[in-house]
Amino acid sequence: MRKDKIKGLMILGALLGVIGLILIIFSDDFGTTLTNGLLAALDNIDTMDYEFKVKAKTNNFLVTGSILFGIGLSTVVFSFYKSLNINNRE
Repeated sequence: MRKDKIKGLMILGALLGVIGLILIIFSDDFGTTLTNGLLAALDNIDTMDYEFKVKAKTNNFLVTGSILFGIGLSTVVFSFYKSLNINNRE
């Protein structure tokens, strides 16, 4: 791989990692906001249903953020390792 491709891969991994961290940190806010939008659209909703939907949407953001953070972290580690190999060959 060339240095510019590895640098782009490292930037992509860092971007995925940051997006994943944002989703993890603000998952409660995102889940509550989306559920409140659903509550505004529906007239009658049970408290138990509301709590279930908040927890489900929050867990969706947590899982998605964790996956993106894991992919981003592994991409950064891989590209850093490859950049070290390229630098050692030269």
